[in-house]
Parts: sequence; structure tokens; C-alpha cells
Amino acid sequence: MSHFLKPPLERIPPSVACAGDYERHARERLDDGVWAYLNGAAADGLTHEENLAAFRRLRLLPRVLADMKDGCTSVELFGAHFEHPVLVAPMAFQKLAHPDGEIATAVAATALKGGMVVSAQASVSIEDIAAAAGGALWFQLYILPDRDFTLRLVKRAEEAGYRALVVTVDAPVAGIRNDEQRAGFALPPGVEAVNLRGMKSPPPHMAGPGESAVFASPLLAAAPGWADIEWLAANTHLPLLLKGILHPDDARRALDAGAAGIIVSNHGGRTLDTVPATIDVLPGIVGAVAGHAPVLLDGGIRRGTDVVKALALGASAVLVGRPVVHALAAAGAPGVAHVLHMLRAELEAAMALAGCRRLADLTSAVLWRDAAEG
Repeated sequence: MSHFLKPPLERIPPSVACAGDYERHARERLDDGVWAYLNGAAADGLTHEENLAAFRRLRLLPRVLADMKDGCTSVELFGAHFEHPVLVAPMAFQKLAHPDGEIATAVAATALKGGMVVSAQASVSIEDIAAAAGGALWFQLYILPDRDFTLRLVKRAEEAGYRALVVTVDAPVAGIRNDEQRAGFALPPGVEAVNLRGMKSPPPHMAGPGESAVFASPLLAAAPGWADIEWLAANTHLPLLLKGILHPDDARRALDAGAAGIIVSNHGGRTLDTVPATIDVLPGIVGAVAGHAPVLLDGGIRRGTDVVKALALGASAVLVGRPVVHALAAAGAPGVAHVLHMLRAELEAAMALAGCRRLADLTSAVLWRDAAEG
């Protein structure tokens, strides 16, 4: 039996006016287990909720009568030009959301002249995704216990034309996903991590909820450390970003280990619950990096005003996850293109109303001081 309860929308209705409007349409099309996997969070979902609430607490302070001639939202990252700073975050198994999976997302992201980070657990080969996209893609991976396999993945990404590597570092073990447990989630037939075929053993985050204690797991004993980041940086010509940094000391150490960029992330609230919102820790990470590398952020981006707030606090760009997968489930590639278009349009409107002509103009001055100081 298919996990798709309804076919994708043939036409996007006028009632879909912002990114959040896609969630209802996505929910109607997916069974309980798949929905729990794609939309769920760790434990009680407190971090997921806090990611959203923290953006709502911040207020913008507009300026008027500013010169807006030649305004634009473009950004350069690691040698690639993007027309806007909204990238698609890495998300596994996108065929759970739509039969076209990652192909649809990549086509939409590059059609909107933006970027996408392709997950190592994609349900389509990284070569096919790159061929369909025809744009600047980054590849997300974990440093696997099978180091030779990790290196083969890296070489495949290099040969397929990916422009950067994003190493997820905040999931040495799987988060406690109670929603998935309650729904009895399991991958349906025909959906798998096709790029991980032939791996000797699964990475820790892919291991099921076993009966033994976490510390007894041999997978945890094989989890990567800082030396593995140095090893990877030395074995690729691609810039390396570390995703999952929340502590300033880890940001500094990442640069020392060879990272060319930092992604402030709490895994969308899907690993350790009760950690702070990413937007709240962003200023500390930006201060620690001190301009030596770009800092990006994911977690809680739902509006163009959220993008403004992240950039005002020092991010170079943001990554968006759930809104994209909701749009993918609801309407395929047109839905993803639409949600990215809406976020960019909202960003441009917010910049114009805040008196900011370019992304570089987005500084802490656009935030109402009481809110910015917490």
C-alpha cells in the first residue's frame, strides 16, 4: 500500500500565500508514519518550537526614505553566485514526500537561482541529482565508520560537480524520535539511501532504536572526532562546512581543523531536545568566527523577515528544511519553486521597508534594540 494518501496538487491554490500554508496540504497527502518522520522532532519537540518562537521574539526597526536604487539579494558563497541567500537544507529520503524526490527539489532550487544541499541519505543518486539540477549544489555527508566508503562518496561528489561538502557533526547517535516510534515509521518499499549501498555498517544516526544502551553501541565508539575532520579536509579540494555547531568553542576549533564555513544548526530540533534556538546562539558563533569564514544558519526560517533577522545577526545565508519538504509533498517541483519564490519576495519586501538595499546593509541596526539584546 502506498504511503501517498492523495496525489500532488495539479494547481497551487490562491490560498497558499506563504510558506506555512503548504503544511496542511502536505499532511493530507502522507500517512502517519511518513509524516512523523518528515515533520517530527526529538522527544517533546521543545527545541523545534523554540526555533520558531525565537524568531517571533525579535522585532525589526524600519527606516524610511532610503535610497533603494539597484537593490538586490545576491550572495557569493565558495565561488558560487546565488540570486538570494535561501538555500535548501539537506533532507533525507525525499521520495517519501514525492515520487520525484530530490530531483524535483534540485530542479526547483536551481531554477530559482538558489542553492541546495543534497543529503547523503538521498533517495536518488547524487549523480542524477546533479545532472538534473544543472546548478551549484553542495553535498552533505557524515564521516562514516567505513572511512574508505566516506572517501568514495566524497570523490563521487567531486566528480559530479558539487561545489562544497557539508559535514553534519551533531548526530553521533540518533535523536529520541517519539513521534516516529508512536507511528511505527519504517521506510516503505522503493525508498532507500541509494548512495550508501555497499557500506559496511550503518552510521550511528541511521541505526534503529536498539534495545541496548547507547554507550554500549559499537557505532558510538566509531563516531568521528576532530582528527577525522582534519583528515577529510586534507582529502578533498572542496570547501568543508561543519553543520551542527552551537558552541563558540566548537566554531573556533572547526576553523582550526580546516573548516571553511560553519552552519549553526540544532538539526531542526530532531536530535537533542531542549537546546537553544539557533538564532539565539548565532551572535556568539559569529563573534567566535570573527569574519574568518561564512556562518550560515538553519532552524525556524518560515518568513522572509526571518531571513532578514538571521542576516542582521551575522549569517551569510540561511537553509530551509520543513517548508521545502511540505511544498514538495503538496505540489512537487512547482511547490518547491513557489515556496522559495515567496521567501525571496518577502525578503525583498522586508529589506525595502527596513531601508536596506543590499544584504550587506542588514546589520543589527535593523533590529529593535530591546529585542536584539534579549
